[in-house]
Amino acid sequence: MTGTTDSTGTTSRPVIVVGSGPTGLLLAGDLATAGVDVTLLEKRPATLSNLSRAFVLHARTLEQLDARPSPTTALNGRASRAPLPRSLADEVEAVGRRLDRLRLFGRLTIALDTLPSRFNHLLVIPQYEVEKALQRRAVEAGVEFRHETEATGVDQDADGVTVTVRTPAGETEKLRAGYVVGTDGMRSAVRNALGLDFPGRSAIRSVVLADVRLAEEPETLLTVNAVGDAFAFLAPFGDGYHRVIGWNRARDVADSEPLDLEEVKEVTRLALGHDFGMHDARWMSRFHSDERQAPAYRVGRVFLAGDAAHVHTPAGGQGMNTGLQDAANLSWKLAQVIHGHAGPELLDTYQAERHPVGRAVLRSSGGIVRLAMAKRPWTLALRSALTTFLDTAAPARRRAVGQITGIGYRYPAPRGAHPLTGARVPDVALAGGGRLYEALRGGRFVLITPGGYDDERGAARKDRLTVERWASDRRTALLVRPDGYVAWASDTADASAIEAALAAHVG
Repeated sequence: MTGTTDSTGTTSRPVIVVGSGPTGLLLAGDLATAGVDVTLLEKRPATLSNLSRAFVLHARTLEQLDARPSPTTALNGRASRAPLPRSLADEVEAVGRRLDRLRLFGRLTIALDTLPSRFNHLLVIPQYEVEKALQRRAVEAGVEFRHETEATGVDQDADGVTVTVRTPAGETEKLRAGYVVGTDGMRSAVRNALGLDFPGRSAIRSVVLADVRLAEEPETLLTVNAVGDAFAFLAPFGDGYHRVIGWNRARDVADSEPLDLEEVKEVTRLALGHDFGMHDARWMSRFHSDERQAPAYRVGRVFLAGDAAHVHTPAGGQGMNTGLQDAANLSWKLAQVIHGHAGPELLDTYQAERHPVGRAVLRSSGGIVRLAMAKRPWTLALRSALTTFLDTAAPARRRAVGQITGIGYRYPAPRGAHPLTGARVPDVALAGGGRLYEALRGGRFVLITPGGYDDERGAARKDRLTVERWASDRRTALLVRPDGYVAWASDTADASAIEAALAAHVG
């Protein structure tokens, strides 16, 4: 769908995305792949920063990336010399390093290799490597990038949204779109232009960050611990440097306070017992970690996703993952509405489904930090009791792991719906040797039935529906949304019931 020109001569795009971090790149790439013209605005120059704060991809995010084909060309448009992997998940897995167990609070070990997912591990990978893959895909799909272009205002009416921007030349320009999505981070200009509050508080102040070389390699891929007033985290970039994130509660200073390597070493020794011979720091900084969530993820034709909608502590590595899953939820809905296959009420489900998840992530990440930094006797006793409980109670441990990895979330279902409605669908086997997340790579709904289904409107729906059969003898008919969640299910459906479901959800 191409842009249109209004009575003032302004070209209106279907969608403008503001912010080219991981959330914005995935969202814009999804929309362009679905045939929606999208412009991505970014105030930074056209370079990828290596100053990553995120280092982890969880199972649910990897499943979402598995549902998206890897681009076939490099950024410069020339064919790659070697064939790229079949999916974005394959691409990032080839760069990252797998971790199949986590250790919390010094004594609780959580095995990830029992996860009910094809990705039964955690992938340690710097955020910029994820952005590289997402940017290649967005470029190939035809996303219009406008770097050094800062959004300074957002005004909407019944027909669309006007975004006021500052161009690279410092001039003011007005852009028009049917919908706007703010993925522009914690200090979101889009959210501020909407007048939305961002309630919450600073959870941790004076966190130190540093990229350093180590004289001694840590024993584990991810090294994390808290002792007394100190917390430290070490993760490899893969280029000989490690990222250090540290916090010393006894040293609460402003973000602007100078930072040197000796302070980084000290907090690391306090928390980990050793500084691993840190040297040659190429970058150091301070920041504070907030816990905040916007009250609304949608205001009319404007949406918020990622850090523009929610921020929280780094505990559990859920930040980038939650934003990417926001994008996966919203992109197909926008495409359905823009192409006329669904009414605008479908867009209301973005708030209904993702806002509760954002709230749950704030609680879980905040809880992990507070328990890790427990100091008072009663909080230490609570942490000990919780650790013992999780270590011995398998159902509770599975629930906690499901929340951190994202595979345990499900979305609300209408009253009277099949129990599977709203649930995440694992990577089930399909007849003919395929699997579900391969079938989802077309960006379509996938209908799985016991004996196949002859879609009377097959030609009209071929761009948004794939029909498959179970590889097993399962009798349930299942309609899977493009983001891998159940839209509709029935254990007794006939052809007329399936057609009614397709008409309601696929169009």
